[in-house]
Amino acid sequence: MILTDYLLCDKSIQWDYARQLGIEHAVIRLPEDGRFDVTDPGHWRTIRDRFLSAGLRPVIVEPMPNALHGPIKTGGPERDACLDKVIRMFPIMAELGIDTICTNFMAHIGWLRTASDIPERGGALVTGFRLADYQPTDLAISESELWANLDIFFQAVMPAAERYGIRIALHPDDPPLPRLGQVSRILVSLANIRRALALYPSDCLGVTFCQATYSAMGEDIVQAATELAKKIFFIHFRDIRGTKTDFRETFHDNGQTDMARMVALYDRLGCDVPVRVDHVPTMAGETDQTPGYATVGRLFAIGYLKGLIDGVTCQKEG
Repeated sequence: MILTDYLLCDKSIQWDYARQLGIEHAVIRLPEDGRFDVTDPGHWRTIRDRFLSAGLRPVIVEPMPNALHGPIKTGGPERDACLDKVIRMFPIMAELGIDTICTNFMAHIGWLRTASDIPERGGALVTGFRLADYQPTDLAISESELWANLDIFFQAVMPAAERYGIRIALHPDDPPLPRLGQVSRILVSLANIRRALALYPSDCLGVTFCQATYSAMGEDIVQAATELAKKIFFIHFRDIRGTKTDFRETFHDNGQTDMARMVALYDRLGCDVPVRVDHVPTMAGETDQTPGYATVGRLFAIGYLKGLIDGVTCQKEG
C-alpha cells in the first residue's frame, strides 16, 4: 500500500504534516475557483512542481472537477465540451506522472450527511446520515438516465485513457441508496459496480475501494475486496457503525470493520495501490468547520494506518 494524504493545491500546514508523518505521495484536489484550466499544461506543471518542491509526488486527482463532471453525469448541454476537456487532460497527466482519477457518478448530490456533530468516543464529533432526516430537493434524474450517461462517459473517454495509461477509479455512491428523493443513484451495490465495470472492460477502468461505503451497502467487504482486487486502483480507509439508511462515522479503530484484517487482506491480494484515511473525527480543541477533514483526527488515523501496515510487514518478515 502506498500511503497518501488528500491535499489542496495551495500549500498549507497540511502539506507539512504529511511530510512529517513520512508521506511522500499526494492525492490532489484541483482548484475549482476558475483560476485552473484543466487543458493548460502550464497550469498542471505549476501544481506538480509545487508539490515536488515540498517532497510530495502527486499521483491521483480526486475528484474530477465538479464543473467539468457535473454536466457529464446529468447529461447537460455542456456535456460534449466537458468530455473533450477530460480527454485533453489525459496526455498532460501522463506526461507529469499523475496516472489516476478518482471519480464518482453521483448526479446533483455528492456525498451526503444529515448531521456533522454526532458525539463519538470521548466527545469527538463525527458525521452521520439518517434517511429519516433527509430533506429531498426538487432535483431529479432517473436510474436509466444515469446508466446511459455513465455509458456515454466511458465510450467517450476510455479509449483515450487507455492510450495514455490513465486509470479511472470509480467511487461508489455515498450513502449507497438507490434514491434520494427524485435523484436516483446507481453505484450502490457490488452488483451495480460489476455492471458499471462491464460497460467498458478495460485495464484502465477500476474502482476506488471505499471500505465504509461497501460496508454501508451491507456487502461482505472481505469478499468484495477479494473479488475486485485486480480492479482496486485506490483505497479509502475509513469506518462506520450502522447501515446505509442510518449510520455514523467513527474513529478508525472504533467501527464495525476489522481494520487490521483489511490491511492484511490488501497485502495478500497484492493491492499495492495508493491509500488515504478519508473522513476523520473532529477532536477536542478543534472547530468543526470542515467535518470529516479536521487535523488532529487525521493525524491519529494516519498513524493508526501506518501501524497496521508496519504490523503486516513485520509478520511477513518474521
